[in-house]
Amino acid sequence: MHDIRTIRENPAAFDAAMTRRGMEPQSSSVLAIDEARRAAIQTAETAQAEQNKASRDVGKAKASGDEAEFERLRALVGEKKAEVAEMQARAKALDAELTDLLMALPNVMHADVPDGADEADNVEIRRWGTPRSFDFAPKEHYALAATRDGLDFETAAKLSGSRFVVLSGGVARVHRALAQFMLDTHIAEHGLTETWTPVLVKEEMMYGTGQLPKFGEDSYQTTNGWWLVPTAEVTLTNIVNGLVVDESYLPRRYVAHTQCFRSEAGSAGKDTAGMLRQHQFEKVEMVSIVHPDKSMEEHDRMTGCAEAILQELELPYRTVVLCSGDIGFGMIKTHDIEVWLPGQNSYREISSVSVAGEFQARRMNARFKPADGGKPQFLHTLNGSGLAVGRCLIAVLENGQNADGSVTLPAALHPWLGGKTTLTAEGQLA
Repeated sequence: MHDIRTIRENPAAFDAAMTRRGMEPQSSSVLAIDEARRAAIQTAETAQAEQNKASRDVGKAKASGDEAEFERLRALVGEKKAEVAEMQARAKALDAELTDLLMALPNVMHADVPDGADEADNVEIRRWGTPRSFDFAPKEHYALAATRDGLDFETAAKLSGSRFVVLSGGVARVHRALAQFMLDTHIAEHGLTETWTPVLVKEEMMYGTGQLPKFGEDSYQTTNGWWLVPTAEVTLTNIVNGLVVDESYLPRRYVAHTQCFRSEAGSAGKDTAGMLRQHQFEKVEMVSIVHPDKSMEEHDRMTGCAEAILQELELPYRTVVLCSGDIGFGMIKTHDIEVWLPGQNSYREISSVSVAGEFQARRMNARFKPADGGKPQFLHTLNGSGLAVGRCLIAVLENGQNADGSVTLPAALHPWLGGKTTLTAEGQLA
């Protein structure tokens, strides 16, 4: 959501920001609606003043016995009343039209975001770890002997269709251990507050974080109007929806482990093998609510939190800044963390850590009262995966695979696995 006053004051800068997004200039359309809305409001206010004056004069005309003037004024009151109603209705309709347009326009990116057309133009800022050298051809996660029975795509397809999986045995336990390890690490070492939230939300919550109105096809809606969350970003961020908090309330740092649901609209034929791209999956999500002066600093801190999980699991990764052609709709800057998958011989996204600035806060009307007593200001919001649990499972399986089909598990996970260190070729923990 954008501040209309900012667009009025510098339409050229707004158009330049939209152009960076690959869009046509938008300010003329926005300002035309805004001008018509303000004109309707002004006309309504003028007509209301004329109605009020005529109403006062009606009594005087009646008292003076001037019947003609009385009838003229009475007719004028009715005329102005109708004009006020018409102009107020027009202003309301134009206000809704303006809101809908502003809701559909993406955020203004940070100046640091590199220009580019797509993911090929993202800029790498660092790497950690060295991909392991194998003395055999490494396999993808679904082709390992250790996962033969633990990853059941056939049964999942019978139950639910494509892009689902049934986990069982040792694989399921490693998946669960990863989520618990992530949560406990973020809580104990990174100072995040563990939070449990619903996965069904009201429509206005999806508007608040920017999934609606533009990206409704990417999510699932129930027949009674609830939406299934694509990530806990929706619930955690909307905790401050409609609130005006004290500055001392900030920062708020949340972490939640939830099921997530995405339709994967537009991804037909992409990553169909294995569990890399699923309709239902689990994530450990981080959300921060901060003072505007602290959001870029918080972005780096959150990126470090996600990277720390991969480091403790000894999984090589690289961190990139998303370019203008790849960044999300509501974000001003995003770091993607890509983990090394030897089965694919490539780095694949396992976390996106983004700062939305005041974009979501405006949609939610979430503000804070400055400690100095000034006017309430919009909060800044950030979100990031810490991490995607299923993709982390894939990385653990592929990086730890052995020639005999077993998987050596990261030492950091052993306490969450009862001291077990290996997923055998038969899919058992040992």
